[in-house]
Amino acid sequence: MIENLPKTYDPKDFEDRIYKYWNDSGYFKAKVNKEKKPFTIMMPPPNVTGNLHMGHALNNTIQDILIRWKRMEGYEALWLPGTDHASISTEAKVVEKLKKEGKSKEKLGRDKFLEEAWDWTKKYGGNINNQLRKLGVSCDWSKERFTLDEGLSDAVEEVFIRLYDKDLIYRGDRIINWCPNCKTAISDAEVEHEDSKGNLWYIKYPIKDSEEFITIATTRPETMLGDLAIAVHPEDDRYSHIVGKYAILPLVNREIPIVADEYVDMEFGTGAVKITPSHDPNDFEVGGRHNLGQLKIMNDDATINELGGKYEGLDRYEARKRIVEDLESEGYLLKIEEHANSVGHCERCKTVVEPIISKQWFVKMEPLAKPALKAYENGELNFIPERFGKIYTHWLENIRDWCISRQLWWGHRLPVYYCRDCGEIMVTRENPGKCTKCGSTNIYQDEDTLDTWFSSALWPFSTLGWPEETEELNYFYPTDVLVTGYDIIFFWIVRMVFSALEQTDEVPFKDVFLTGLVRDSEGRKMSKSLGNGIDPLEIIDKYGADALRFTLITGNSPGNDMRFYTERVEANRNFANKLWNATRFVLMNLDEEVAKDEIDIKNLEEEDKWILSRINSVISEATENLSKYEIGIAGQKIYDFVWDEYCDWYIEMVKPRLYGENKESKEIAQRVLLSVLKDILKLLHPFMPFITEEIWSYLPGNEEALIISSWPVYDEKHEFKQSEKRITYIMNAIKNIRNARAEMNVVPSRKAKLIFVTTDEEVKEILKYGEGYFTNLAYAQEIEIKDNKDGLGEDNVAVVIDRCEIYIPLKDLIDFDKEIERLEKEKEKLEGELKRVRGKLSNDKFVSKAPKDVVDAEREKQMKYENMMKKVLERLDSLKKNI
Repeated sequence: MIENLPKTYDPKDFEDRIYKYWNDSGYFKAKVNKEKKPFTIMMPPPNVTGNLHMGHALNNTIQDILIRWKRMEGYEALWLPGTDHASISTEAKVVEKLKKEGKSKEKLGRDKFLEEAWDWTKKYGGNINNQLRKLGVSCDWSKERFTLDEGLSDAVEEVFIRLYDKDLIYRGDRIINWCPNCKTAISDAEVEHEDSKGNLWYIKYPIKDSEEFITIATTRPETMLGDLAIAVHPEDDRYSHIVGKYAILPLVNREIPIVADEYVDMEFGTGAVKITPSHDPNDFEVGGRHNLGQLKIMNDDATINELGGKYEGLDRYEARKRIVEDLESEGYLLKIEEHANSVGHCERCKTVVEPIISKQWFVKMEPLAKPALKAYENGELNFIPERFGKIYTHWLENIRDWCISRQLWWGHRLPVYYCRDCGEIMVTRENPGKCTKCGSTNIYQDEDTLDTWFSSALWPFSTLGWPEETEELNYFYPTDVLVTGYDIIFFWIVRMVFSALEQTDEVPFKDVFLTGLVRDSEGRKMSKSLGNGIDPLEIIDKYGADALRFTLITGNSPGNDMRFYTERVEANRNFANKLWNATRFVLMNLDEEVAKDEIDIKNLEEEDKWILSRINSVISEATENLSKYEIGIAGQKIYDFVWDEYCDWYIEMVKPRLYGENKESKEIAQRVLLSVLKDILKLLHPFMPFITEEIWSYLPGNEEALIISSWPVYDEKHEFKQSEKRITYIMNAIKNIRNARAEMNVVPSRKAKLIFVTTDEEVKEILKYGEGYFTNLAYAQEIEIKDNKDGLGEDNVAVVIDRCEIYIPLKDLIDFDKEIERLEKEKEKLEGELKRVRGKLSNDKFVSKAPKDVVDAEREKQMKYENMMKKVLERLDSLKKNI
């Protein structure tokens, strides 16, 4: 006796149990296996401080689908998980914790602070990985890595030293993104730009030894304290006569030159711009071209420093207010205009970022960018969708040197030592003990750590043991595909590509699959400030992981944002429930001995050939879709087949055979039902792994887990195109007949004669074969096939399909007396409604005094009731003629 599934589908009954079974059985583990081709995905490491959000859920569901599919295809599939140490975020959280305890980072000192940071990370970090398990990710947890792991730290140190030795890393003064709250440099990827309403202040600068003045427009008046020049375009005739002269900086009275530079946009503002080399990246470049020098007028906390004169000590915004007041009182402020501006904010603390000159460590990007650009142009690197390749190219062609030092303690400390006596810089793995230049022992290590992106740029190969020549590195690297979001990740993709090419001479992955953002149902980005975030774990708890996964990947395409609707999750849970109940039906009608036998295609009925041919096509198409990363399309095709063809049609078609007396026909139906169900579960497994594995465990003849079963393949022997054509024709006829009956509210129990009129011999043959289907599925009392309409009579319902007309005698569908009685009641009801509404509208007081929308509503009701009455009277007249 075959054990049956429980009556009720409840994912809580088995999802955790199945995940434990997979993990404990070692099914997620990948090893070097020369007999198999490797397939590798490196999980983009989420922040160790993070929690699962919908973006993670989408990203990891796609990776899991690909890895499960390739595992079933026979590849040695490695999906390596891990987390990122997230320098700024983690340090901020530890500092906050210490503050609550009455402690501070500075008082503890570096070593004690790092002890606190490690303790905090071990206690609270990595929670996201436990949450990912709820989603069903089948990554190899035995190979989990952390960017501060000893091996990965060695790789980071190795790369820094190699780049330094090749003169690709240098220390210098350049403009960087500075967070005044976190008090560290941050990368472009950690800056969030937000549109905000600001102002343009028009300020006149007097020209030395002249009655003239030149007007500039600025969005940041406070930075004028650091102005070192005014620039105009060399082709701007308005200012050509003053180029080379000097302007007097208002409030400060410093003489600054007027220079000509093509950087200036003649159409913006006045066509003249203030140049503040220490506080703007473009001004920095202009300053370098004209040898202007530097003048930094802000402290690390964004207060004005001692070079700011009477504004020293003021916060930048208070300084702005005072400067504007003083400009106005002294007659330098001409006007103020509203101006929309994109303002950079620190991703972590939301403080407005200050571009500022700072002595930092940088990577020279031009020599590294060229090979990364060439790899894409040569086709070694593919983007899905392709349009993102243009952004990759644009970013590399316009790349600036990368600031890699951070004023933090949590992270990879720079392997750089300084001599206090002679200033020598030593880059080395170990403390050299004494200066390599002067022999002094008065040396110290750089306090800064490396940008988190520096270590994550090495992720595809450092996680496999590089720089050591490990077996895993040689076998699993380069990886096959990177799956990640499009919003910030080009900063990471680019860095991984150039780092891999520089260190391993290979691109780190062949394909880059880019996902869009998961937005709320109104299309808004999910955020804490809007309070519109949706917790994936809550969705899983309510509907199950399978329903969430399927929702995220269907109705969605690479690189496009998607809206998240809970109603879709509910619909996909209903789909899972449909599959569950269909399986219960199959198992309840399955003889265990019959299930052991193979399908003999010689004795198949037409519907058997149709369903085998259809699943064969779905296998071929879904496999091709997956190979093209058309994951949503593949999922939708499987869904449509399961719901529409297998459950709604094939099961209904074979019920008479399952309940009939023909033993051979019954057994064939059972075998086909089981065979197709097994292929369905295999196809659906990467998308909905839990329910498919649970159902699989109940099917007879399965000795291994579904997760390691073989992916179904197209079989020529199961291609029956003629049968597909015939059954599809019959199905289309049945659908049209059902629709006609539904429009007339005819109950299924009322049988009717079907008269088919066609001269097409092929159609006649199909219809004769389909008589049993029409009887069982189209509620036919009998069928008749005619060449013409002779003898049909007038009172029929007509349905037109390809090469055939179908007539259903009205008397078979309707009890005339009961229908007339029903329509007479409907007529009486409509007469009452019309009397009421006409009475209202004939009342002058109502029409003149009631609000216009109320009167219009009553007029619409009158029109509606009059149309309904017309149809009722026409129907009554027609029926009475046929009595």
